[in-house]
Amino acid sequence: MGSGDADIDFAFNRPATVRALLDALAATGWSAVVPVGHVEYMVNDEDDAYEWYDSTPGHIDEALVVLDATANLPYTVALNVYHSEANTGGMLMVHPGRTDASFVPGIDRRCIPGAPEFTDLAWYLHALVPALITAGLKGYEAREVHH
Repeated sequence: MGSGDADIDFAFNRPATVRALLDALAATGWSAVVPVGHVEYMVNDEDDAYEWYDSTPGHIDEALVVLDATANLPYTVALNVYHSEANTGGMLMVHPGRTDASFVPGIDRRCIPGAPEFTDLAWYLHALVPALITAGLKGYEAREVHH
């Protein structure tokens, strides 16, 4: 595979909580439980330190409370999500202000058949956009850049 970065940036009509985004995605088969049976989430704090945390599925509510806490609103937060039926997932990042989010495919990334160096962004858009419309999605931009 080539060295590349793929992501999809989402814009929402109103601030969205991580819980609301996860609920919308869960309705279409996504989960916060990644293949190793854990919940992985991150808070980028005032020191610009990306602190990753590992929890169990039984403690997802506590993780969502941390991600959506008022004290963390000025910071980017992230939650790894996975679609077990499709065997793929990635990192859902929610940015300060909570009207913008990004998805970075990275867990068993889906490639374009015949072009494995490229991410099948069309598949991810098809799997994410309909669910996120229910959370107030107003637009998106998908891109992949190879270095």
